[in-house]
Amino acid sequence: MKLNFRNLSVALASFLMFDCSPLLHAGEAWSLDSCISYALTHNVEVRQRINATRQGELAVREAKDRVLPNLSGYGSQNFSFGRGLTADNTYANRNTRSFSVGAQLSLPLFQGLRVVRSVRYSETSLKALVERTEAVKDDVAVNVMAAFLQALYARENLGVARLSLGVSKDELERREILLEAGKIPELDLFEARAQVSRDELTVVNAQNDSVMALLDLANLLDLDSDVDFDILPLAEENLAIPSLTEVWTNMQINNHALKAAAVQRQAAGEYEDVAKTGYIPTLSFNAGLGTNYYKTSGFINEGFAAQMRHNFSKSLGFSLNVPIFDGFSTRNSIARARLDKLNAELDLENVRQQLYKTVSTAHAQALAALSKEKAASSAVENTKAAFDAMTVKYDNGRANATEYEKSKTDYINALAERLQARYERQLRIRILRHYNNN
Repeated sequence: MKLNFRNLSVALASFLMFDCSPLLHAGEAWSLDSCISYALTHNVEVRQRINATRQGELAVREAKDRVLPNLSGYGSQNFSFGRGLTADNTYANRNTRSFSVGAQLSLPLFQGLRVVRSVRYSETSLKALVERTEAVKDDVAVNVMAAFLQALYARENLGVARLSLGVSKDELERREILLEAGKIPELDLFEARAQVSRDELTVVNAQNDSVMALLDLANLLDLDSDVDFDILPLAEENLAIPSLTEVWTNMQINNHALKAAAVQRQAAGEYEDVAKTGYIPTLSFNAGLGTNYYKTSGFINEGFAAQMRHNFSKSLGFSLNVPIFDGFSTRNSIARARLDKLNAELDLENVRQQLYKTVSTAHAQALAALSKEKAASSAVENTKAAFDAMTVKYDNGRANATEYEKSKTDYINALAERLQARYERQLRIRILRHYNNN
């Protein structure tokens, strides 16, 4: 029996060029878009940021509500027993009881611009929270994208390992036949068996890597452990690498992390204005209504209704508060606000530097992966040709088993390197495109 290794190697290359993924598990498989959409809805950090944004909306409402008046009512009932001081400046045993009721109004007329500046600061802080939420969503999308492509790569790498094992098993069967015919030494058979064992171990490791990569993606999506989770392969796309200048220019305009840092710097400046209002006087209007009832044992007192009517009182007034010395509280608040503003400026610069490093690194990695993929494709063609030639030489007895195995290994390694470079290129380009359009 004689196997056609030339056709087998061609089939191996053709299979890897299109799809090396095994059959999908039972249940509906997830696309990249569905994974990202699910993560943006269920990710804990995103949900926390959404709650923080709602708190920011509440802070804006609270700042605006400070212009509203304060209205309160009061009522009290008191009892007194035993000896007490009388109007004659003597002590006597008397029981008394009293009741009072009323309402008070306080209306801020001028609060030293604190309300206006606080509202402005709260609204700017809310904008920063919104941008931070979007920045977290960007990070989650990129992380899901990376985990998704890693799972696809691990799956296709498993396909490479399985096909390599298939070639080794076919070669083992072939050598068993040749050994029975006395055409090869027994050592060649032992080497073939050893190669099958090595390839089986490679398949096991690749299978574990594939399972773990899929599990990492499922954990990133916060899926329940009992969910039947699987993913769909990506459609083949010839994605062009956007220029670094284009991506960085668009990021400086649209990137949410950068916009959040810039808005936070603006909010820090506005908080300094809020702190300065501690030096400005405040003016408020006060009004009150009240009445009371008083009863002393041993004396004749008016009735409850009469006293409540006769003791009714009204009050109006204005209150001016001029800050003179507050223990340097305002001065210290302004100093802290200025430090916060400086930190916000440093945070903005740090975010800008980190983002540029991230996008420049991704761009360099994309170019490197593209070059590696081209070199790996050339290596696949050359190692395939060498493997075909070695197969013919081995069939005709002009090459030994070690040379044959080395030629096959070189070919499989070239396929694996091309696969790795292809997914590295796809990942970096998708990250660049995401930053370019967000």
